Order: sequence, then C-alpha cells, then structure tokens
Amino acid sequence: MTSRRHFLAQSLTALALPTGIARGSDPRIVRAVPRDQTVLRLGGLGDGYKMTLRPDGTQLVVVNDGPGWADPPTAFYNTRLWTIEGGPKTARFAVMPHYPDLNRTARPPEAPRYYGHGVIQLGERIYQFVATHDNAAERPQRWSGAKLIWSADNGRTWRNRDGTTPVVWEDWSQQSRESFTFFNEANGAFSLLSIVQPMRGQPATPDGWLYIYGLNGSTDGLMNQLVLFRVRPEAITQRSAYRFFAGHDAQGRAIWSADIARRHPVHSFPRGWVNYTNLFPGDLVVESWLPSVVYNAPLGCYMMASAGIGVASDGTEFGRPSYFGLWVAPNPWGPWRQIHEDTAWCPGGDRKARAYAPQIAPGWIADDGRSFWLVWSDLKGIRAFGRDEKLLDAALAGVEGLAEKAVVETQFLRRYMPGFSCNAQRVDLVLR
Repeated sequence: MTSRRHFLAQSLTALALPTGIARGSDPRIVRAVPRDQTVLRLGGLGDGYKMTLRPDGTQLVVVNDGPGWADPPTAFYNTRLWTIEGGPKTARFAVMPHYPDLNRTARPPEAPRYYGHGVIQLGERIYQFVATHDNAAERPQRWSGAKLIWSADNGRTWRNRDGTTPVVWEDWSQQSRESFTFFNEANGAFSLLSIVQPMRGQPATPDGWLYIYGLNGSTDGLMNQLVLFRVRPEAITQRSAYRFFAGHDAQGRAIWSADIARRHPVHSFPRGWVNYTNLFPGDLVVESWLPSVVYNAPLGCYMMASAGIGVASDGTEFGRPSYFGLWVAPNPWGPWRQIHEDTAWCPGGDRKARAYAPQIAPGWIADDGRSFWLVWSDLKGIRAFGRDEKLLDAALAGVEGLAEKAVVETQFLRRYMPGFSCNAQRVDLVLR
C-alpha cells in the first residue's frame, strides 16, 4: 500500500508542475452537454465578452462594437470594459469609467479600429491585448497587430506597453513594432490573442507562467491553427521575454523558443469556417477560432471552447450556423481531446441562430468543476440588416449629437439582431 509520505510527495510534485511535464487530464470526462433549457439573455449590446476574474470575486468582461449595458446608450464603442457582479442568474453589469475612450462614432470612419481581446487581472494590475487590422480595400481587411495596454491601479490609469500614459490609438502611419506587441507578423499571426484564465479560488498561473494563445493568420488554413506563447507575469510588457511553443523534443517534452519563426501549432481546428468575402464592403475577416481556455483545477485539466463562422457559398460570413466545439487537455499545449462537437451550433434549439465567439466564464464554474456557464453573442438577422442598412444610414443622417446617434443605432440593431447581446448557457461535464 502506498504510504502517506509517498502520496504527499506525489501530490506536491504534481503541484510543482515542472516545465514540459504533462499534468494528466482527468480521464473521467466523457463528454460535455449544453443544457438548452438554461439559456439566459443577459442583455447589453455588442460582442466579444472575453472575461477574467478579479481579486474581489467579480469579473471583467470585454464588449466590442456596441454600447454594452448603458441605458440609454450614449455612444457606440469599438471596445470597452465592464464589470460583472453576481452569478449568471443575478448578474449586474457596470462600466469601467476610466477605460481609454474608443467611441466609434466620434472617430473618423477611415481610422484604424481597435478591438479588445485577451484580458487578465493580476492583483491591482490589468493587462489587455487589443487587436487591429490592415487597410485593404479590395478584399476583407485582415487582422494585422496586437497592442498591449495595461493598468497598475485597478483600472484608474491606463498605459501603453512602454508605460507611458495616456493610451494612444495609433493612426495608420504610427503603427509599428515599437508600439505594438505584435505587428505585421507573417500572415498576421498573433494579432488575435486569448489568455488562459483561472477559475475562482485558484492562482492566476498554476505553474508561474501566463499562457497566451494566438491564431497563425487571418485566412483559412492558418486561422484554424492555434499557436501559443508563454511569459512570466512580471515580464508581460517585454516582448523579448515571450517564449513560443515550438513542438516537442525526442522525449515528448514541450520546446519553447524566443524565435517566433519557430512556432508550431498546438492544435488545428477544421477548415472551411473562415469567411473570404464580406457582407459589408471593407469589413473584417470575422474572428473565427480564437478560443476561450480556463484551467479546471478540481478536474486537473484545461478546458477550451472555440467556434468557426458558418460561411455561405459565396464566402460571406454567417451564411449558416457556426461550428462549436469543446476540448480538454493536460497542458496548455495539449494534446487537446474533443468532448463536444456541433457542426450547426444553434443554442436553445434556434435553427436561425448565428452564434459565435463562445467564452467560458471563469467566475461561473462550479466548485467541483463539473459544470460551467458559456457566454456568446448571436448575429441572427445580420443578412436582413445588411439588406436594409441604408435605412439606418438615412435615419442617422437626420440626427445631431453622438448620444442621439447611439440611441438610433441601438434601436435599429436590436430590431434586426436581438441576439447581438450577452447570452449564457450552462454546460455539464459527463464523467465516467
């Protein structure tokens, strides 16, 4: 019989998580079951909804392309941070008042747009990667860079990567590798970023590293390739401290390299779920496959949710329901084992749904790790909106003031796309 001392030694060794050694995911997880009867409509207007836990147990949530929960809306934002207090059935939302302004309506239409993605709070410090795009006119614009912004005082003051303040939203001529963490990498790799999150009551970094996922490009065949780097939390502002996953050595251990050119995918999602033309001329390649990953401490594994956009026969976005999947792995670098697949993702049984960008809410995971809440947005009705967009332009032409324009646009979007908001659903894990 194993002695208590031997048992404790094994446990402490597992907790130490030495570099490159697999933790061993819980083999009891057989599948995941989204519960349609639990779907909640949590309001707001926008998408993204990347989340992170705060020291006080509340969550931060990113909202892109909308006014969020402002009522009445006063502006449309490319991105903004909100706080969430309470559980999914009691959630209360409040805006972070000092977040750098990205009022979309107030900015010139030809200016670069910036969209919030990976975010994490470590003590009083908040770090967020904000993505931007190229200036192409003859094809869909593609993601081209990631800018790191951060706060050392719980969101009261925000800084550029080099520590200067206020945050600068660089124009086209100002964008460079000096001001961005990633800029014009091969095929736009690492422009879209997602940070591994801890669940409630767990350390932010189980082994002392921050793990950050990116996509290997902005076209099908690259956007479906998941790439990864890691960095010590105290060095996140230093690009030279990043170590990119570069495959495995002969013993199967992870290789980490300072050279981004040596990156190797940790997982490949199915092809065929990235748009190559747009409903709206000059718009972006839609955010396909950027995952949400949380460490499930009670079950000893990493959980990943991701989705690919349903592409119509003409290559435009949201022509059919999205692909949705859930995976688990013993390490951030895999190997990833799929526990749920839906090739026509229709939450709540709505066959017209155009759900996308699923997020595992790190603060809404059961204490035993056996269930969690998934959050997403839905663009059902976007094709009708595209057909009638000139009606919105006409309505806005006769309106003075940014707040008034925000009210008109909000009413229009809610009429056409009622699911373009924060939606949530419980997912149960089935164990052996």
